[in-house]
Amino acid sequence: MNLQDYLQSSQQRHLDELLEFLSIPSVSALSTHNADTRKAAEFVATKLKDLSFQVTLNETPKHPIVTAHYHVDDALPTVLIYGHYDVQPPDPMNLWTSPPFEPVVKDGVIVARGSSDDKGQVYAHIKGAEALIKTTGTLPVNLKFLIEGEEEISSPNLLPFLGSHEDDLKTDVVIISDGAMMAPNTPTITYGLKGIAYIEVRVKTAAMDLHSGAFGGGVPNPINALAKMIAALHDSKGRITVPGFYDAVLDVSPMEKAALEKVPFDEKKFAQEIGVTATPGEAGYSLLERLWARPTLDCNGIGGGFQGEGSKTVIANTAMAKISCRLVPNQDPDDIRDKLTAYLKELAPAGVQVEVIDLHGGKPAMSPIESGSVQTAAKALQQVYGKEAIFARTGGSIPIVSNLQDLLKAEVVLVGFGLETDRVHSPNEKFDLENYYKGIETSSALLNAFASRSSQ
Repeated sequence: MNLQDYLQSSQQRHLDELLEFLSIPSVSALSTHNADTRKAAEFVATKLKDLSFQVTLNETPKHPIVTAHYHVDDALPTVLIYGHYDVQPPDPMNLWTSPPFEPVVKDGVIVARGSSDDKGQVYAHIKGAEALIKTTGTLPVNLKFLIEGEEEISSPNLLPFLGSHEDDLKTDVVIISDGAMMAPNTPTITYGLKGIAYIEVRVKTAAMDLHSGAFGGGVPNPINALAKMIAALHDSKGRITVPGFYDAVLDVSPMEKAALEKVPFDEKKFAQEIGVTATPGEAGYSLLERLWARPTLDCNGIGGGFQGEGSKTVIANTAMAKISCRLVPNQDPDDIRDKLTAYLKELAPAGVQVEVIDLHGGKPAMSPIESGSVQTAAKALQQVYGKEAIFARTGGSIPIVSNLQDLLKAEVVLVGFGLETDRVHSPNEKFDLENYYKGIETSSALLNAFASRSSQ
């Protein structure tokens, strides 16, 4: 049986298996679901063992990491596929149209937590490998899987694991499908991810809250002070004012500008879909450039003082805000955090004490469009979809990508099978059946493409 016939005849079984996988509530953030999270890891391990992979369930202080290896020939290239089997909590439950861990298929769409992020996408790769093994008796490359259970809680145990298993995970290229296409039936390669520097800033004035009538006008107000400090982080043209913030920023190359122009992006539709009436930002750059290729600084949360019902005339003695900076290639999260910390302390008015807490950070990552792995993947996508792939950056961060690049010294290719409208992390998360089946076919095509590349 040829590959296409096998894929067609196996669709129902491939769907049934994914629905079984999705029914496991592997919520990594909740200890009440630890047994379920392990069950999901064991499900993945069993499916790979059934395909004759050498599989290890690697224990960590929290959730296990599944590694699998199918070795064909030392002369062949090695491909590593990364993904995760854990999912976000389903809350708020009342907004789901069906129970989040009782998958529903309706009108060509699977609705379930984890359907797009990332169970559906990573399982498409497992089935893509299966299709080649069942139709040819083997794989065209040496293939490894690295599937973790802590991605949704920032992968605290993955980096130490990578550091102690570099030799076992050695590869020529890493493929990750944990994202989205730009539009339906639009093959997309994400070649740039932003990094992140995330802090909490706390300001304090008096030893206690004070009566606003007795002390107003004579003492520093931490909420007023913090509001002014945050407002001062951008100038009137939307440019970030932190000294040295842009020192390491690289300009978008002519090749990237040409690629951006091919992206099917409708600015008006973008604004309408999220319910905004304006798209402000750094002057001199297009909206797409600002979203994907320019660094940003945003206040993500703010609090202080009385916020209950009614009134309470008080001058609080503390206030806080959470601030994230999304970073572009060449920027270092530690450097940006230090510069932001110093500037916030400089901005603080007299009598205001400033404490900055480092919450987390991650490096940006790039897989240049002209790299061999990206171009090879683009050819595979064109074969499956019958059209050229779109090259996109994203404003999101996947810190593990830069870790994989640094530790394994391998090129990373990000090929998303989902859609931006899949309601990832939200109630009624979905995954189109067409995208699942196309994902399986694409996975097979990618492996064949990397095998062909080695023989050229």
